[in-house]
Amino acid sequence: MIAIRVCEGFEELAACVALQIETWGYDETDVIPCKTFLLAQKIGGQVIGAFDTEIADARPGNGAAALIGFVFSLPGVKTRQGKPQAYLHSHMLAVREGYRDCGLGAQLKREQRREALARGIRHMEWTFDPLEIKNAYLNIHRLGAVVREYRVNFYGVSSSRLQGGLPTDRLLAEWHMDSPRVQGILEGGPAAVHIAEERILVPAPIYQWKATEAGRERALAVQLENRRKFQQAFVRGLAVLGFVRDAEGNGVFELGPLDQPELD
Repeated sequence: MIAIRVCEGFEELAACVALQIETWGYDETDVIPCKTFLLAQKIGGQVIGAFDTEIADARPGNGAAALIGFVFSLPGVKTRQGKPQAYLHSHMLAVREGYRDCGLGAQLKREQRREALARGIRHMEWTFDPLEIKNAYLNIHRLGAVVREYRVNFYGVSSSRLQGGLPTDRLLAEWHMDSPRVQGILEGGPAAVHIAEERILVPAPIYQWKATEAGRERALAVQLENRRKFQQAFVRGLAVLGFVRDAEGNGVFELGPLDQPELD
């Protein structure tokens, strides 16, 4: 049994820090400390955990040993249509190995959405690596986020083993949480019909290429070519509206014109 709830107490927040290091392999230059998680909760952010109730006592304040995933966001303010708007920037989502590929990430995001909407916050953003096929599938296909911005080497040098030494390029996911597009997708309906004017492919072996010295040059070539394609498409006013995986396991971003009513 999996319980999804707000993390409570220093030990549960410290367990989030430990899982962060376990997931990305960060060193002390990149790791987010426990005090930052604590502060985020105090100023309107979120630290929401997933707890396996069968392996340890997962009651609030006692669930450090049972923590198997978490999602972490910070509050912010953006100007939209000339008015300041509160939003959340979801900075981290981690799931322990052995619990991945079973929908737990989507459950954590749904709880983020539920909690945010209960406070009247309608918008959330986060960045993700354009070369990570699983993340793109979750963000675009399963959650209904859209993408209109590419950030080159956004975090600078990263100690994460998942980055493979490549520049930390990121796409910015926009999650308009109570929009018709998102509501329809989360309720199990089809995504809004869109015309794909351009497709950008991420080859399935990209994970192996990033993880080896021999393959890193090929991974960098894909990153640079896709960077160019995304930037040109966004300048033309296109947005990422869909993401599919083909029979060979390649990831395919589908870009087309975005109708503003889908976001309102």
